Amino acid sequence: MVTDRQRQGEGGGQKARCGGRPTTIKSLATFVPPRILTNADLEKMVDTTDEWILQRTGIRERHIVEPGVATSDLGTAAALQAIANAGLTPDDIGVIVVGTVTPDMMFPSTACLIQHKIGAHHAWGFDLSAACSAFTYALTTASQFVATGAHEHALVVGADVMSSIIDYQDRATCVIFGDGAGAVVVSAATDPHDGRIIDFEHEIDGAGASALFMPAGGSLRPPSHETVDKRMHYVKQEGQAVFKFAVRKTEEIARRILERNGLQPSDLSLFVSHQANRRIILAAAEKLGLDESRFIINIERFGNTTAATIPLALNDAVTGGRLKKGDLVLLASVGAGFTAGAVLLRWGL
Repeated sequence: MVTDRQRQGEGGGQKARCGGRPTTIKSLATFVPPRILTNADLEKMVDTTDEWILQRTGIRERHIVEPGVATSDLGTAAALQAIANAGLTPDDIGVIVVGTVTPDMMFPSTACLIQHKIGAHHAWGFDLSAACSAFTYALTTASQFVATGAHEHALVVGADVMSSIIDYQDRATCVIFGDGAGAVVVSAATDPHDGRIIDFEHEIDGAGASALFMPAGGSLRPPSHETVDKRMHYVKQEGQAVFKFAVRKTEEIARRILERNGLQPSDLSLFVSHQANRRIILAAAEKLGLDESRFIINIERFGNTTAATIPLALNDAVTGGRLKKGDLVLLASVGAGFTAGAVLLRWGL
């Protein structure tokens, strides 16, 4: 049963968006491929330096798949561990939501491939494309399926093989991205001591579509000799536009969800932002008035893994003792589209 406090929000403010029965993150797991691509490696590939990369992005290394390893492979590894960590079996999963911008193929969906690989015989599912906001979007979507009573357990996977769509001749983008996956099981919160997914806030702004995109490969520009020759099947980015939007929207969407729940940034135990760039996170945290003890940055070891950054950061926060049961946590993301998302939750693991 949803209490009046949960209906109104964590701090008793305006009505939150989450309705129905309360939901919680029941488990968390992550997976990254073992191969590491360092800044020193990139110095041999493009005109760049370790110092420049660190100064501009905060990244030292990123994990990269071997040839033939796909997004579904990374997602499957994280999914199986998350299900095991929840004390469940794949057959307990009712729906699978996969956030990714690098599906194995145009169709079938990566959710179909993961469902088959993990043996979730009773599940249906789909892919969700929101670029770097895919995990927050997928988490919200899965939570709603559980909140309505449609399913007892939902599997959320955020996974990307960004190395498959990165031009390693473009020094502006190839230094940023890495490969990885994270997964959580979302279940009904049946115990008063369980954590809670409290509220969510999302938006899109298609006016920014041309600032971060992959020009070819879809129905507008199907693959052709011309699109391949012009290297149009790789990520293209207008760095300054993305940076400014990300800093502004991270702060805006964080404040919006906090204010609706009668909270201040200082009430947060931890702020977990999408790990796109160290400078973006620091600038957004400064605008929110958060000191270093209240946010996490782990982009140094993973780069921008797109849909996987938030679960990877959550995992590091847990293993590093910075995230404990009962902590108030805010997840925030900004991605291509433009997309923006935030999820407010009480940690229950």
